[in-house]
Amino acid sequence: MSMSRVRVALPLLALITLWGCSSGPEFVARHEPWRVEEESACLASGVVRENPFLRGRSALGGPSVCGAAKPFEMSAASLGRVSLKPAALLRCPMIPQIERWVETVVEPAARRYLGTPLAEIKVAASYACRPINHQSGGKLSEHGHANALDVSGFVLADGRTVTVKAGWNGDPRESAFLMAVHKGACEGFTTVLGPNADRFHHDHFHLDLARHGRDGLTRICK
Repeated sequence: MSMSRVRVALPLLALITLWGCSSGPEFVARHEPWRVEEESACLASGVVRENPFLRGRSALGGPSVCGAAKPFEMSAASLGRVSLKPAALLRCPMIPQIERWVETVVEPAARRYLGTPLAEIKVAASYACRPINHQSGGKLSEHGHANALDVSGFVLADGRTVTVKAGWNGDPRESAFLMAVHKGACEGFTTVLGPNADRFHHDHFHLDLARHGRDGLTRICK
């Protein structure tokens, strides 16, 4: 596999690297110290602990700045009541936010709008070292830091499946459910993108914990 990179010096000694390989598109990446700090703080806090549905995995390293020091494979949330399929590979800070979202937003919304418990979340993507929206030459996606989760749909306890693609503008009950879980995600995640964001998200929700703006406190909810 061939690999190339071009480094460009920026103000304040920031370093941007353009990476590309024969099997995927190029992306622009920069070392951001806050990522290591947040992951380390989360791991040290003890809020995330291994259990039958959450297993620690070996460090993810490269190419470029892709990866995580101690990622976790998450196969279920809400004490195992709600499966994640396929299992998601994520860094520590994402785990408690997903748990909060599932327990306080998605499960109640399923019962309220659809009249049945939630059984499964359909995972479209988690860790993947690639540019945003797979667009060559673009910025490295939060997926490249194991800091994002894409959700394409939900499976209910009665066997029904509600997908973002068909349900967002479809059955009124499914639409209300999806809009509620999308809105609720904006309370915990710093980036939430759905069908109203752009053509790249017409069939899934993108959730991440990126920092936006100069102070890192800006949130994006579309």
